[in-house]
Amino acid sequence: MIAPDGQAPAPRFGMLRTIALYKLLKVLLLLLAAYGELRLHDASLSAKLVTWAEARPSGLEHEAVTRILEWFSGLSESKIHALRFVTFTYAAVFAVEGIGLWMQKRWAEWLTTIITASLIPLEIWEFFHRPNLGKAAVVIANTAIVAYLFWHVRARGQRKSVRCAPGERPPDGAPGDGVAGDRTPTDRRSL
Repeated sequence: MIAPDGQAPAPRFGMLRTIALYKLLKVLLLLLAAYGELRLHDASLSAKLVTWAEARPSGLEHEAVTRILEWFSGLSESKIHALRFVTFTYAAVFAVEGIGLWMQKRWAEWLTTIITASLIPLEIWEFFHRPNLGKAAVVIANTAIVAYLFWHVRARGQRKSVRCAPGERPPDGAPGDGVAGDRTPTDRRSL
């Protein structure tokens, strides 16, 4: 099916929406982490977690819960507030990216490209200092997202910018083709 402007319509659910879901999933995980951090202030919950972990002395969950509780109990109040601020800031940025990408806004494509690309060096540094499969997957996913978005934004920009020689009219459907909304003030005087 061809759109009225002569171009094929955009797919209903494409790569941009997949990336948007990925960003919104990060928002959900960050909000869950912030909620968990708030809940850890409750002494009875911390005691229940310690009791639960001690009942499983040799399991992976014992080590994970013990490390989290030890790390969290060692944080000062100012560090907890800073952690909370960073968590909510990242959640807000990812939410803006995800919603903008879902709505297929060009500014969101650029924003996501720039922010994701700026974080890749930190992710690579973290991966080389403490390598694991999860960190490798994040580096690969974010690199693929940046590559795709960069290609997509450039290709979309090239389709929209039609260059003509001086005095030449752009093809039908291009900006300045005589459609009422595209006329300049000099075009209106010549009518």
